[in-house]
Amino acid sequence: MSGHSKWATTKHKKAAIDAKRGKLFAKLIKNIEVAARTGGGDPDGNPTLYDAIQKARKNSVPLDNIERAVKRGSGADAGGADWQTIMYEGYGPNGVAVLVECLTDNRNRAATEVRVAMTRNGGSMADPNSVSYLFTRKGVIIVPKADGLTEDDVLMAVLDAGAEEVNDLGEAFEVLTEASDMVPARKALQASGLDYESAEAEFVASVEVTLDAEGAAKIMRLVDALEDSDDVQNVFTNADIPADVLAAMD
Repeated sequence: MSGHSKWATTKHKKAAIDAKRGKLFAKLIKNIEVAARTGGGDPDGNPTLYDAIQKARKNSVPLDNIERAVKRGSGADAGGADWQTIMYEGYGPNGVAVLVECLTDNRNRAATEVRVAMTRNGGSMADPNSVSYLFTRKGVIIVPKADGLTEDDVLMAVLDAGAEEVNDLGEAFEVLTEASDMVPARKALQASGLDYESAEAEFVASVEVTLDAEGAAKIMRLVDALEDSDDVQNVFTNADIPADVLAAMD
């Protein structure tokens, strides 16, 4: 998991940059729409919607935008798109496995944009199930560091709720759970008075590829290119970027 944690640190920093330039807003709104359509528009009875709204609020998405997305998704307002979730698989530079999660209303556009981003940045598309077997769906909860908060404090709060491990990402702690235990772990954090930044299911690699600075730069360029597509919600890789390589790149 160490490689995942280092990559998560990079993603965490990148998310902050994305939020500043507003790139994240559309994707967060789309998540809310889909969650409301799938599980209803009441956050108290729809944990996925609750977490999608929390993440949007913490990234400064205006409340009226959030409310409109919930209404569109739940059918209270007209105009919601027919979003489909599609997974694409591929290989990046150095044989890094890549999973691309799309949320789109146009399958052809999404496929074209993913393929172009891959081929222009040293990657290649792969057949379904070629790399997905290397990943496991996990619950990932990000807990911001507060004054005096330690890794042990976080672990004690979530241990009985099914948490598997807690990692220090530098500016935050990361709680890993089975995907089905994510909501109980999030609720356990809240019951202990701990705030969380995001809680969502992600694909975590079981086998990793360790990269040097050159390889890390290439995979980051590929991920950036993929995430520039409005249809791409998430990109998961099995890249392991050692701490000293990340530090040198920073």
